[in-house]
Amino acid sequence: MRLAFSVSGHRPSRSAVAAAVAAEQAGFDEVWVTEDYVERGAFALAGAIAQATSSVRVGIGVVNPWTRHPVVLAMEFATLDELSGGRALAGLGASNERWMTGQLGIPFERPLSRLAETVDVVRRLLAGEHVRHSGEAYTVDTALSFQPVRPDLPIVLGVKGPRALELAARAADGVLLSFLAGPEYIRLVRSRVGPSVELAGYVGLSVADSGAEARDRIRPLVARFLGIHGDHLITRSAGLSPSLCAQFRAGLVAGAPRVDLVTDDLLDRLVAAGTPGEVAAAFARFAAAGLDVAVVRDDPAVEPEETLRQAADAMAGGSTGS
Repeated sequence: MRLAFSVSGHRPSRSAVAAAVAAEQAGFDEVWVTEDYVERGAFALAGAIAQATSSVRVGIGVVNPWTRHPVVLAMEFATLDELSGGRALAGLGASNERWMTGQLGIPFERPLSRLAETVDVVRRLLAGEHVRHSGEAYTVDTALSFQPVRPDLPIVLGVKGPRALELAARAADGVLLSFLAGPEYIRLVRSRVGPSVELAGYVGLSVADSGAEARDRIRPLVARFLGIHGDHLITRSAGLSPSLCAQFRAGLVAGAPRVDLVTDDLLDRLVAAGTPGEVAAAFARFAAAGLDVAVVRDDPAVEPEETLRQAADAMAGGSTGS
């Protein structure tokens, strides 16, 4: 299992670039840039990171096919790959109705179909083809005006549902798993996408000499994301009942995430939290489940060097992968 660092869109841009450089210096293999609305723009930030680093792969984790046309996405990904010298990872996802319709006024219709169309168009453009495509969402008749550095730039899908995982199995090079994708869910995804698709996943990390302190620190974040996921494969695979999922969802909607329902046992099934030894054991569980890349989430309130050190220590103490 390899290590990656996810730079938060809440972190000021110059600080984000410095954090990416620190991740490279700490021996991390990848840096991922998120683009949650309405945070800092992923492509500008990824380009700056590409110029400031020399060895880490630079992933966009992830952008959607609603706010950028597939041709524009291909242009952006190919340019990032050119800037980075062939280190880019093209992360795509379908987004969600709250962002697209609720915040941006974009009708959120047939998202998986639109994502599939986008993957096809982007991949063919990156391969240097003149693409003639007429689909439900897009009509395209064009080619990039420059030759991409790599015709096989890896496309990674940020997806989580059964039908979306089927799309990833047939059309993607990798899957970027959501926060709270625990070992049981990782095993389930691996069984559905097969051995050749690379699995990266956002891993919640909280380390302290006091295990109770570390777990208490991450409980609010876990409660919020359990409310976001609701009754889903991610939560069901971790053993949550529909009624418990409903309570987490209701708490989120009411503006009072149910931190009181996040037990220590639940944390052990979803994140890496506790003493250094307990976190090392959690990393080992993620690796044994089939996770190829642990993407450690950035906390803008914590110095990135501390997060990077804790993750590297956990990896050294508990990795079972390569």
